Amino acid sequence: MRKPVVVDVKRGVTSYDVAVRAGVSQSAVSRCFKEGASVAPATRARILEAAEALGYAPNAIAQGLITRRSNLVGVLISNLTNLNYPEVLAELTRRFSERDVRVLLFTLQTESDVPQALRQLWRYRVDGVIAAARLEREAIAQFDARGVPLVLYNRDGEGAPVSSVCCDSRAGERALVDRLADAGCRRFGVITGPADSHVSQERVAGATERLRERGLPFEVAEGGFDYHSGEVGLRRLMMTTDGRMDALVCANDAMALGAIDAARHTLGLRVPEDLSVVGFDGVGPAAWSSYQLATVRQPVKRMTEAAVAMLLERIERPDLTPERRLFAGELIPGRSARGG
Repeated sequence: MRKPVVVDVKRGVTSYDVAVRAGVSQSAVSRCFKEGASVAPATRARILEAAEALGYAPNAIAQGLITRRSNLVGVLISNLTNLNYPEVLAELTRRFSERDVRVLLFTLQTESDVPQALRQLWRYRVDGVIAAARLEREAIAQFDARGVPLVLYNRDGEGAPVSSVCCDSRAGERALVDRLADAGCRRFGVITGPADSHVSQERVAGATERLRERGLPFEVAEGGFDYHSGEVGLRRLMMTTDGRMDALVCANDAMALGAIDAARHTLGLRVPEDLSVVGFDGVGPAAWSSYQLATVRQPVKRMTEAAVAMLLERIERPDLTPERRLFAGELIPGRSARGG
């Protein structure tokens, strides 16, 4: 019969205490809690029973000192008012948790706040970083200098060699413009995201390039990726077009939803009969029956899976060359635009 183990609660339960209670060596306890290590089933059962009885959990910090890994990754994400980002963050966190990796979240009010966020980030010994924020070459160089793997999410590297996962925003916007033009829309308005947003720049470029190719006039108003700026942008565009605008391209869904509500309830317009409205992202509320927004849905699950896999590969093999993966979005016809 194994002797009872008396543990000083203030000191905390150690692997030695578990070893004594289970009647095994301390190294066996360490192997039991090390992924992939070999431990006989019967021995593992005794160790886990002892650990549960004592309330023992391995010290992640101590393990990190041994393995030189913290099992922490940083996620830089900007503009959480974008309805798409909570889904992205939830998927990233879930996928890392499945691999026993924890996420440190750093949020930015604007993408110009990156230098301050990086100063905070470097205070922690993260194994790698996924950045859903615009990083200039100087910022990317900091990761190289520190040997911290980096994967960009829906961003490019400003010409620097860096791994990234992106949705093909330009192709998606071109498809939306074609859908509107083919349905007979002739006077367009475009609401952008924040001026420092790379995602906004890509989407607006795709839409305006296609409008020019088709010889269709358009006006542009700046937005902020939030619901309210959809209403503000719509009002400005209706003024600059003397109310003759019949199609509105919004750089994300949140602004499109704001514009639809403003068109119906403030300006007295019928959607899509008087004004066709399209967005981009495919967020949950866009599919609500009161909106049924025409949009491009990003393949968030596939993109986050790719980003997590790419980062973990580069943590294990820092010598891997940068890789860029481009995903096509799915055109959702909806009923907020003509031709749906």
